[in-house]
Amino acid sequence: MANSPQAKKRARQNEKRFAVNKARRSRIRTFLRKVEEAIASGDKEAATAALRAAQPELMRGVTKGVYHKNTASRKVSRLAARVKALG
Repeated sequence: MANSPQAKKRARQNEKRFAVNKARRSRIRTFLRKVEEAIASGDKEAATAALRAAQPELMRGVTKGVYHKNTASRKVSRLAARVKALG
């Protein structure tokens, strides 16, 4: 358990940051799931629209420090290739 005032403050800050990051990750996963579901249904237009909505969310996660840049780029690239293959 944190003893010093500084350690207590850091613990409080970590809890807040964890909650914010968790919400961001959850939101991004929701967008990614919508793309996955559209791909599974075979609807290229819906998949394209979902991917277009998910891409900025993923990149926002990068700027906020939730995901690494290469991880987000890899996810977008793989999803885009799967959407393209639907045609």
